[in-house]
Amino acid sequence: MWKAVPPILILTVGIAHYFKYQQAEPEVPKIPETFWGPKEKLGNQDTSIREFKIDISEKIIDDLHERLDKYFNTANLRPKISPLEDAEWTYGVSFQYIQNVLRYWRDNYNWKKRQEVLNKYPQFKTNIQGLDIHFYRVKPTLPKNKKIRVLPLLMVHGWPGSVVEFQKIIPMLTTPQDDKDFVFEIIAPSLPGYGFSDPAVRPGLGATQIAVIFKNLMTRLGYDKFYTQGGDWGSFITATIATLYPEKVIGVHLNMCSISTPSSLFWSLIGTYLPSFVVDKEHASRMYPLGPHYSRLLEESGYFHIQSTKPDTIGSALSDTPAGLAVYILEKFSTWTNPEYRFRADGGLLEKFKMDELLDNLMLYWVTNSITTSQRLYAESFSKAHIALKIESLPVKKPVGCAIFPHELLYQPESILQSRYPNIIQFNHLSRGGHFAAMEEPQLLANDIYSFVEKVEKKLKEEKISKEKIEKNKK
Repeated sequence: MWKAVPPILILTVGIAHYFKYQQAEPEVPKIPETFWGPKEKLGNQDTSIREFKIDISEKIIDDLHERLDKYFNTANLRPKISPLEDAEWTYGVSFQYIQNVLRYWRDNYNWKKRQEVLNKYPQFKTNIQGLDIHFYRVKPTLPKNKKIRVLPLLMVHGWPGSVVEFQKIIPMLTTPQDDKDFVFEIIAPSLPGYGFSDPAVRPGLGATQIAVIFKNLMTRLGYDKFYTQGGDWGSFITATIATLYPEKVIGVHLNMCSISTPSSLFWSLIGTYLPSFVVDKEHASRMYPLGPHYSRLLEESGYFHIQSTKPDTIGSALSDTPAGLAVYILEKFSTWTNPEYRFRADGGLLEKFKMDELLDNLMLYWVTNSITTSQRLYAESFSKAHIALKIESLPVKKPVGCAIFPHELLYQPESILQSRYPNIIQFNHLSRGGHFAAMEEPQLLANDIYSFVEKVEKKLKEEKISKEKIEKNKK
């Protein structure tokens, strides 16, 4: 259809469409601070900040081992389906390979030791709007011979990840750098319904409402202003905090920069005829031709439709079997890390990750039985009520940094992203990495965060000096 339309007509319509969406900005909605916990606890919750350590009972671990034993003991009664010849992981996870993972999980994975690893950093819980929210709070060790500023950084994960994703990057961000006069204090919460954070007991807790909870978490911890960083759901939630509470956020760093608006779709289509209007020639192959890129999105988004419509159905199945949970989640750690890994017999799982850390992430879902409640975030965030808020149509005016990893699921150029992020001050194409950036390439991501914050701090310093000069001249 598009080939029959003259490019000049497409461009004309595109320009008209562009100006149509440059009307007055919609009003920022006021999101109520809903109580998401049990009604009987309303007005009676403990709002103190309590120390927390992961301590899973032996009964839960014994039950896990029994289920894994049963998987292998019934192999002769119910043989597993062999993968198609030469299909590798293109039809999904190869059960031939996953048996190696499950056997390692049963015989070699030591939860007691891994629990100690996950308890290495200080953890806490506090009740926000009726929910106990779990979070890491890691303060830097400051040198005595150098003045270093400590900047609070809220880091937010997504699905099917967890705070496990940040284990390697935390020390990189909390250790002072020789060439920087600042370092970070990390606050990394588990999303409500994920891991050790409580789930909501009633419908309506979508990504926007989580932004309110996390703003309140930072306020309770004493931060009037802070930086944010996120990927996957974390990117939407942290950007939303900056939209709703711009006075609280200093800058927003994202490792999944994307928007979904009529304008972004239209300009993506315009680029099929006039790519130079949309994307630099150097990166045009990441978008065009559209066919292969949209095909990949369709191939990778079957889970999305299920979880956005019937999360409890698939959740009920996954919560009953460690084998099912492993297959469902590990597939994403293969194909979202690098689409080429689906052509390998091992899914490329150990190319960027260690088996223990992949299982650490699985364990946070298993021992807390949170796979169902984690998936409800999709249904809540794509409900009619949530979509009606039109959060993505509101600009994020705070400074934004985008770390563009080559194997991220979706690529959008700066020209498209500026419709929501008009103040992008850093847009870096990184050399390697995919969706789980903090876990795959922690040093690359940490360097990008430092670089972004350095730019923001420099700009703030210049603005302060300029303001002081103006005030001085007035006197």
